[in-house]
Amino acid sequence: MMRNAADSAVSDMIEYFLISGMLMLLIIITVLSLTPVAIYQPTDQLSEYAFIDIGNGVSTRIVDLYVIAPEEGNITTKFDIPDDVVGREYGVLIESGDSGDLVSVSYSNIRRVVPLAGIGETLGVEGNTTGHGLNEILYNSSGWG
Repeated sequence: MMRNAADSAVSDMIEYFLISGMLMLLIIITVLSLTPVAIYQPTDQLSEYAFIDIGNGVSTRIVDLYVIAPEEGNITTKFDIPDDVVGREYGVLIESGDSGDLVSVSYSNIRRVVPLAGIGETLGVEGNTTGHGLNEILYNSSGWG
């Protein structure tokens, strides 16, 4: 028995559509599962390292100001930190804790804490800021309370 040429063409086309459809489905699944691994994890990791650098920078500025501060009087300085990290805004919190003064830099669920080291005593610092604009550190020898 002879095969009809038209039947063979339809069979080849259906096979082509089935294989192409399966490959497209595999590509879609791969792209959807690869995005969190290839984009979000490196971005979060980069944010963590940048937050540590920002915390160290703020800590250094506070310690430097304390070193040159007068015994009596006030001193003020302004400094700039990055506006954002990988396109994300962040917050900086400076607080006194049980283990000393801390600089905490955070965004969403990513938080890095840097100790305010180099002074040898607890200053009782506090405050918060963001990366936008110039930031200011104020020192008053008699305290703010």
